[in-house]
Amino acid sequence: MAVELPKVNIPVTDRIFLHLAEHFDQYDRFMVSSALTRPGIAEACALHAPNVSRAMRDLLKKGAVSEHSRSIIGDERRQKTWQLTESGIDSANNSLKKHEKTEVLVRDQEGTLLELEAGKVSDRLEADLTLLQILLHAQHEGVLTYGDIRFGPIRKGESESLPMPGKLTLLAGAHATYHFRPPKTRLVHGRDRELEEMNQWFDSRRPCMVIDGIAGIGKSTLVANWLEGRIEEEPNLSVCWYPCQIWDRELGLATSLLHRFGIDEKHDPYQLMETLPLSPGAVFNVDSWRRRLLAYLTDATAIRERFKDEAGGPPPYWLIVLDDVHHICAHSKELLGALLQMSTKAPLRLVMISRTTLDIYDRRDVHTRNIVCELSLKGLSLDEIGEWLESFEGEDVPSAGVIHNATGGHPLAMELLELYGTPEHEDWLRFLDEEIIIHMPKEERNLLATLAQSDEPIVWQKLAEACKWDGEPPKRLISHGLLMELEGGMWLHEALRERLLREVGEVAEKRRKRLD
Repeated sequence: MAVELPKVNIPVTDRIFLHLAEHFDQYDRFMVSSALTRPGIAEACALHAPNVSRAMRDLLKKGAVSEHSRSIIGDERRQKTWQLTESGIDSANNSLKKHEKTEVLVRDQEGTLLELEAGKVSDRLEADLTLLQILLHAQHEGVLTYGDIRFGPIRKGESESLPMPGKLTLLAGAHATYHFRPPKTRLVHGRDRELEEMNQWFDSRRPCMVIDGIAGIGKSTLVANWLEGRIEEEPNLSVCWYPCQIWDRELGLATSLLHRFGIDEKHDPYQLMETLPLSPGAVFNVDSWRRRLLAYLTDATAIRERFKDEAGGPPPYWLIVLDDVHHICAHSKELLGALLQMSTKAPLRLVMISRTTLDIYDRRDVHTRNIVCELSLKGLSLDEIGEWLESFEGEDVPSAGVIHNATGGHPLAMELLELYGTPEHEDWLRFLDEEIIIHMPKEERNLLATLAQSDEPIVWQKLAEACKWDGEPPKRLISHGLLMELEGGMWLHEALRERLLREVGEVAEKRRKRLD
């Protein structure tokens, strides 16, 4: 089910108000800190310096700030600084009251994901974070995690079990973002061919495998069951199962991977932690992270030293599973590309699970370089549905053909049939609505709904004309497996077709006429 996450977007002026309010105690000082200069404001507010200048000109005109030339601590030259006026203080207080109520995502000490008012986050994380820092971390990274090294030492609370100030373990909290084993999932029905393909990929030692398919088709279930079998054969297999969330950013993934590779405050021979930005909104230098991590992973001496006390010693390689990687692909291409590149040289293998085809590699990586193996997961076959039906009880079970025509062999529909006696239960329809249809732009939905009125594939030119569509077939729908290019023309996923055919009335009639 689609989840509405809190969206944080702090206007520039509010950032400046909150920042200057934090440093208002310097208003009568001859010598002030760099926090009141243009570079200091830019860094604290995650802004480009020219944007700070433009904002200050506007605030000066409104009388919200005053401008001064002052000596800066640690700098021999005088610089331009700003401070709040009386009216600016009022504006800052209003911003404070407003943004304290802003909902942000927090992962607490137990690893539980919570929605919390920004004004309560510092206490919950036991960290000395300002309201502005909290908001910027939430805006740029999505979720704030207990024990993040950038938040400073954990404050001593009432609980005696909490770490003493200054005793924070480097990367504490990263363990809560990934798993050492695959999640427990439902039983896999059929999929013998797909499982064999995964075994062939694994035995071939190719660096990366990509599994794609529409929501609920069984991608994660397939990989989890396959991986459990491999772990039984190889108990020392070093796994990192990272469930990508829609609030994730590349920095979170990069930090979790460092933790999984054994980087900590006692063992960081290539200063990998230095590559992570320490302030919200700061640029993450992926290339530096990649180069240092590659050097570390290929340094046999460093790896042996780090894992000498671990059961089984250093792992022969790490298997990284990125589940639902489509959530982060759009804004993490550079990091994912870096991981793929490293997998060709380091003891690192990747499995990426996605609802869409990925564009972080090109076709040569699949067909000539043998770096990536692709597996597109479709619905169950007629035979697989038939075998599953043999376990069903009751006399009114539909035939395999009827179920396949109605659902396209979607495993979830089969599970609902087993549970409720019909593959078209309202839960199935709700799933299609919430996971697919509700997120479609109006034009795309109309395109698919029009195509659904046909009993056979339609050439693109005819379909485009009927829908008044200008241009080529939408790549986005094709990449999701919702729209297919067959020899006879365009077609759509059977489960989606069945759902769209339930739309009746004047609109459906008009769609049929346009096709005629």
